[in-house]
Amino acid sequence: LRARAGVLTGEAAVTLGAEGQGMVAGDLVNTASRIQASAKPGDVFVGDATKRASDAAIAFEDAGSHELKGKAEPMQLWRAVRVVGLRRGVATSSALEPPFVGRDRELRLVKELYHATADEHRTNLVSVIGVGGIGKSRLAWEFEKYFDGLADDAWWHRGRCLAYGDGVAFWALAEMVRGRAGIVEDEDSVSASAKLRAIVDDIVTDPNERRFVEPRLAQLLGLEDRPPGDEANLFASWRLFFERMSDADPVIMVFEDIHWADSALLDFIEHMLDWSRDRPIFVLTLSRPELLDRRPTWGAGKRGFTSIFLEPLPPEAMETLLAGPLPGLPVDILEKILQRAEGVPFYAVETVRMLLDRGLIVREGNMYRATGPIETLEVPETLQALIAARLDGLATEERRLLQRASVLGKSFTLQGLAAVTGIEEAQLELTLSSLVHKEVLGVTTDPMSPERGQYGFLQDLVKKVAYDTMSRRERKAGHLAAAAYLLGAVDEDEIVEVVAAHYLDAYMAEPNADDSSEIRTKARDMLIRAAERAASLGANAEAQRSFEHATELLDDRLEQAGLHERAGRMARAGGRTDEATAHYERSISLFEAEGATHPAARVSARLAEVMWDRGRLGDAVRRMERSFAVLSEEEPDSDLATVAATLARLLFFSGQAAASAERVEVALEIAEALGLPEVLSQALNTKSLTLLARGRQREALALLRYALDVAVDHEIPTAALRAYYNLTDAAIQVDSYREANERVQAGLALARRVGHRDWEWQFVGQMYPQVALGEWDDVLDTAKGLPPDAIENNRIAYNGFLCTIPSIRVRRGELDEAKASHAVFGDVEMSDDMQERATAAAGAAIIARAEGRLEDALRDAERALEARSELGIGHEAVKDAFVEGVEAAISLGRFDQAEGILAIVAAIPPGRQSPYLDAQSRRLRARMSHLRGEAGPVEPAFKSAIGMFRELETPFWLAVALLDSAEWLVSEGRTEDAKPLLDEARGRFEQLRATPWLARVEAVAIDRASI
Repeated sequence: LRARAGVLTGEAAVTLGAEGQGMVAGDLVNTASRIQASAKPGDVFVGDATKRASDAAIAFEDAGSHELKGKAEPMQLWRAVRVVGLRRGVATSSALEPPFVGRDRELRLVKELYHATADEHRTNLVSVIGVGGIGKSRLAWEFEKYFDGLADDAWWHRGRCLAYGDGVAFWALAEMVRGRAGIVEDEDSVSASAKLRAIVDDIVTDPNERRFVEPRLAQLLGLEDRPPGDEANLFASWRLFFERMSDADPVIMVFEDIHWADSALLDFIEHMLDWSRDRPIFVLTLSRPELLDRRPTWGAGKRGFTSIFLEPLPPEAMETLLAGPLPGLPVDILEKILQRAEGVPFYAVETVRMLLDRGLIVREGNMYRATGPIETLEVPETLQALIAARLDGLATEERRLLQRASVLGKSFTLQGLAAVTGIEEAQLELTLSSLVHKEVLGVTTDPMSPERGQYGFLQDLVKKVAYDTMSRRERKAGHLAAAAYLLGAVDEDEIVEVVAAHYLDAYMAEPNADDSSEIRTKARDMLIRAAERAASLGANAEAQRSFEHATELLDDRLEQAGLHERAGRMARAGGRTDEATAHYERSISLFEAEGATHPAARVSARLAEVMWDRGRLGDAVRRMERSFAVLSEEEPDSDLATVAATLARLLFFSGQAAASAERVEVALEIAEALGLPEVLSQALNTKSLTLLARGRQREALALLRYALDVAVDHEIPTAALRAYYNLTDAAIQVDSYREANERVQAGLALARRVGHRDWEWQFVGQMYPQVALGEWDDVLDTAKGLPPDAIENNRIAYNGFLCTIPSIRVRRGELDEAKASHAVFGDVEMSDDMQERATAAAGAAIIARAEGRLEDALRDAERALEARSELGIGHEAVKDAFVEGVEAAISLGRFDQAEGILAIVAAIPPGRQSPYLDAQSRRLRARMSHLRGEAGPVEPAFKSAIGMFRELETPFWLAVALLDSAEWLVSEGRTEDAKPLLDEARGRFEQLRATPWLARVEAVAIDRASI
């Protein structure tokens, strides 16, 4: 169906409160109806007054004079052709906008995905990729115009990535926040902070969330510095700001030129896609194919990710593109342009602009008219050559001005250009106006943009060609002038990366000049500041690169060593362990060559942490012990405290609990004296583990709670997450499974709030409490939904898989699945991590007993039990191994061996006894007494075990104890007493879908019936 419309503007009679027909009446309405009748299907005709009112946003063409019924004179009408600006003419370009052709399908897809975001409340990321000039920005502009015409409200944001060095950290995101707050780029910090506070107060209504969000947004904008160690909170706070907007209306975020983006910004966009997945947030990114060279995995495997690759336009679309604004172009010239353009729209547009520059065409309204016959036209072969030809055709002062402006970037202020060129602003405005008229430059009119009022190149390729035509000396002078201007005009923290890039480019332009040493020093200093700024924002890849660039500009070996250490820290933070190792090794070598043993030992300890990351725990311990020995010879400081705390942790996991306890005391003493909250929290955490291993659960819990308080009070999320995790483990050790599960959920919520994926996986992997509580389906669903590389990337987090998943599968009779789950980790017998070895052995024992391999089950169980002195008797692997070992020994008829294992639990002092192990001991002793024919102690033991399992809320073991007791009662001829026990056991096994155990219940029921 195709509609037609007629629109008039003027006065009409309106019946207030009326419904249905006749609400508006008068000559205006009648005439509009007759205009509508004169339009063809698909056309919109308007009168003069309507055209004047909407000319700034709508392009019209002459529709001729029309005889209308009731009108004495013919009426001039205009046909609405297309939308060329936003409402009230905002953001309308002074350049003539060519027709939008050949991209209807892509635009339709973008629209549909936006509406899916808004309607279904799910995040979508649409990545538009194409070569320069292919039409990415035009596609985004058409979508913006479409969005602007929608009745429903939404929050629109646009940000552009800067082409400086390796990208300015989070520049595009900062532009979005500035635009939302109404902050312009050169605004003073006092005014900008006030505007930021006002917009945060308006959007984030919860006071606690405001306190979390505002200072970190201020840090993003360079308005506030925060102490190191807060990086984990940054993504969470920025994400929360946009999520709170999405509570009211959909959020749209358009990132332009994302091929220039810093790696951290790409991380943040993917972070939003992961963590805000159930929010109406629509992200549109525009990039060249180089993005995929830098980030081959961009969007891979992400839910809600759609990639649109813009191919060259077909010849018929290109012909329409040219014929629209320039009808009557000779066929031979048209064919030559189409051949050279190769489907790139910008080539065609630049050709039209070249004709305009040469005076061969002039603009008349929304069309161009030839000033005379265009008989010949030399069309350059490439787009770069075409742009160079255009620039060559400009007046000398115009071309020189463009070259100098290109040093400032794609957009620039009048004041900045005046500073770089030394030309008065009034004189500059005349030349700039001419360049705008010739459609080389444009002016930003979007009121939401912090760049509003700035001039800018209409295409980045024009800026590049202008820059490339400058001499090295001219480039150097331009970069120095730009750096000087920025340092005097803008808050340094906000643009430190840009200033660093200008100084570095100035130095590289003439590295052997007389003033190169001075420029080199400035470049180095600004690069270090840029690295520190990027590191404070969590942009570790950008920080690493800036430290590396700064290192290349240094001659002092000690300073080089220090920067290699800092680059290594950034590499490790980003998971780039090979690069971290290389930087640390170079740093150690340089420090040692200069006799600086203290910093060399500190960096060596950092290298040990990388070894631990890579599973080389033994090597890590040995290296860190050497570092500890060196640092211990000097006055205690934060380096020694940090190394002692980390070494204590490594020693504990390598099974050296006594040595761990000794080192942790050193860390605690220094941390208390020097006021080191992170070291204090981490050391208390490790000390609690040593206490748990020694059976001092209550003391351990007290230390863990204080470690958590310190971490929360000082906003140290990694320390808080570790405290939550170990509080979970402590609750498991004392069999408080409900509390343990609550701790898991609290830690999981914090990990997701701060966007810490590794810790999220750690808490997801802590499944033992859920298994104990009988929430088996939830555990299996969680395991099924994990990313394919989750276990590979974080083995520690998924230790629990080694026994929890196999135990569920075994209890349901799914032995193949149990073995497959256990095999995920491969051979762990040689692992340095005793926790991994013990958990794997316990899982193997569970599977072996289910398969009837009782000797193997007993051997594996005893191997796991050997870790009890280091892990503690309450560790889940030790608990599972205890039950499997006794059960296997009983089935083998080796009651003495079973008694030996039971004696381990019997020897535990009453105040340290595990209720779970006590209940299992009672159940297992009752079973042995039954098999030995010792009737006396059987019944009370079964009854107390049943009561204890019921109190612990462990439905599977409660059902097992009920079944064991029922079997004994039936053997004693007390079938009526056995009946309620069997019924309850059956119901619980059915709920858990424990098929083999249901079969055992039915076997007892059959035996009972046959008696």
